[in-house]
Amino acid sequence: MTTVHQGLKLALHGSLALLATLAASTGHAQQKTLYIGMNGGNQERVFTQNVFGPFEKENNVKVVVVPGGSGDLLAKVQASKAKPQMHVMLLDDGVMYRAISMGLCERMKPNPYLQDLPPTARIKGDMAVGMIMSMTGLAYNTKIFSEKGWAPPTSWKDLADPKYKGKVVVQSISASTFGLHAFLMINRLNGGDEKNVEPGFKAWPKTVGPNIIEYIPNSAKVAEMAQAGEVALFPYTPGQTALLKSRGIPVEYAQPKEGSVLLMAAECVIANNSEPELSQKLAAYLISPEAQAAALKAGSFPPSNRKTPAEGDAAKEKARIEGYASSSVVLDWDLVNEHRPVWNTRWNRTIER
Repeated sequence: MTTVHQGLKLALHGSLALLATLAASTGHAQQKTLYIGMNGGNQERVFTQNVFGPFEKENNVKVVVVPGGSGDLLAKVQASKAKPQMHVMLLDDGVMYRAISMGLCERMKPNPYLQDLPPTARIKGDMAVGMIMSMTGLAYNTKIFSEKGWAPPTSWKDLADPKYKGKVVVQSISASTFGLHAFLMINRLNGGDEKNVEPGFKAWPKTVGPNIIEYIPNSAKVAEMAQAGEVALFPYTPGQTALLKSRGIPVEYAQPKEGSVLLMAAECVIANNSEPELSQKLAAYLISPEAQAAALKAGSFPPSNRKTPAEGDAAKEKARIEGYASSSVVLDWDLVNEHRPVWNTRWNRTIER
C-alpha cells in the first residue's frame, strides 16, 4: 500500500512539475515584442535602460529599439509598408510630416496625456505627437571664443561674421535638419520665407559661405572637430550641446535673438502593424509624465508633456527649454517637404559644388 501511495505521490509531483514548466513556458511564449525605431547611441541607451521598463513589466512585453536616423527609419518603414516590421517610430518632426503624407502613420487614439501637450506637439490631428521638445540654435566652442576674446554669438547673422572665416561648419541641408534650419533662418533674415527661398540662395554664398570649413552629411563629425579646435560655430540643439559638454568638449549653446527653430522628435504608431493595441499603449506611455521624467533625468531629453515632474538640474533644464520653445520659429513643414527635393538639388549644385 505504501509503495502505491509513494508511486502516486511521485506521479503527482511529476505532473505538478510538468504543469509548472508548461505554465512558465506558456507565460514566456505569451510575452510579445514591440519594435520602436529611434536614434541609436545615447537615445537608445537611455530609453532601454531607464524608460521602457515599467511599460514592459505592466504589459508583459519587450520593447526593442531599431536604431537609425530619421531618413533611414522612414525608408525602412516605407519599404515594409504592406507588412511593417516596426510598431512605433520616432522621427524628426519634418520627416514625420513626410511619413504621415505617405500613409505610414495611424492616428493616436485618445489618451489622458494628449491634453497636456502644447498645440505644436499635436501633429495633423494626432497622426503623430511631439515626444522630445528641442530647437536648433547655435553652439560655439568656448575655448576658441575665450582665446580670441570673442563674445558669445547672439544671432543667426553671426554665421556670416567675417571673423569666423574658416571656423564655421554646417550640415548639408539635403541630409540634416540642423543645416536646413540654418539656411531657412538666413533666408528669413534676408526677407524670404518657406514660400520664397530666393533671398537665402542669393545671400548664402556671399555671407555664410566664405566662413564654412566643410559641409558635413550629419552631426557625428561635429564632436571630433570641436574637440580638435577646428570649429568655432555651428547649428546645434541645447541637448546635443549638453551631451558634448558631458564628454569634456568645450562647447556651449546660444539662443539666437531672432529665435531658434522648433525641432521635435515626434512619435507615431505605424499603420497596419501587427500589434495595434499594444503599439497605441506604448505611444501613450511615452508621452506620460512618468516616462518623460525618466528620459529627462537620465538623458536630459526635454519633455513635451507640460506636467512632467522635475527636480534640481532637470527642473532647470526643463524650464530653460520651455523658455526657448516659447520664442521658437515653427516651420510650415508641408510647404518645406513639398519643395525640399528642388532645394536640395539647387543646394548641391550651387552651394556645395
